[in-house]
Amino acid sequence: MQKFLSTLILISLLFVPSLSFAEDKDKSAILIVSFGTSMPEARKAIDNLVNAAKDSFPDSEIRLAFTSNIIRRKLAREFNENIPNPVEALAKLNDEGFKNVIIMPTHLIPGEEYQEIQNVFTCFKNLKGKYGFKSLKLSKPFMSVNRDCARMAAILAERFQTQLEDKETGIVLMGHGTPVREANFFYSVLQLELNKIAYGRFLVGTVEAQPDINDVLAKLKRKPEIKKLVLSPLMIVAGDHANNDLAGADDEESWLNILKSNGYENISTYLVGLGEDENIAKDFVRKINDLMR
Repeated sequence: MQKFLSTLILISLLFVPSLSFAEDKDKSAILIVSFGTSMPEARKAIDNLVNAAKDSFPDSEIRLAFTSNIIRRKLAREFNENIPNPVEALAKLNDEGFKNVIIMPTHLIPGEEYQEIQNVFTCFKNLKGKYGFKSLKLSKPFMSVNRDCARMAAILAERFQTQLEDKETGIVLMGHGTPVREANFFYSVLQLELNKIAYGRFLVGTVEAQPDINDVLAKLKRKPEIKKLVLSPLMIVAGDHANNDLAGADDEESWLNILKSNGYENISTYLVGLGEDENIAKDFVRKINDLMR
């Protein structure tokens, strides 16, 4: 994989247009990397993080890259918007003379998608000479150690403060999940931290891993006092998974319909990506500051 990525990087460098050859040792950039979305409403979450970085670091160039080729091609085809992948974005920054670059993924956990970014980072990090960077740093995801989960739990408790005032209301959070099993561990750590704040009121599951909707139902059975549910994505972007897998009224396998079939009729949704939360944006900026130090 690394040999393939190294070849891809060199090819990208050859085909990036030469825009500037000016040398500036202090020329720095922040590359924000997201899976991406083609839904205009969901895009607000990504734009909020980009704008937070622009406002906080006016002396750095802020760029955006998407890892999903399907989304990138759809945006180009339907909206005439061309967003590079991480390899293209880094090659372009190098060609434009940027020497100090921070890569900021928007991922919640160090799963499969984050590991792909790590592969790209490693390949560029190993490049020496004119095609390499003087300084290249990669941020960790939002939840990569236990204290991150405690911080996320505090943000979620504030996010749903009003709903938690009703003792009969439970907050069902859908994460994405990943084939990287050890990364899914952080969902369980987050659940423990949420229980410390509001025991049994938050129910964390994932759409593609464990814990899943069956685990959520099992937790609900242990809390018969919960009669109302709020469904919300535990994702930076409230895209396809949030609107269909979580809250799809026409999808028999959506969490909404599964919960209804299990006797929960009083269900509302809060389909807003975490990226739109100002506390998440502040944490994002904090992570950039940590790398700069």
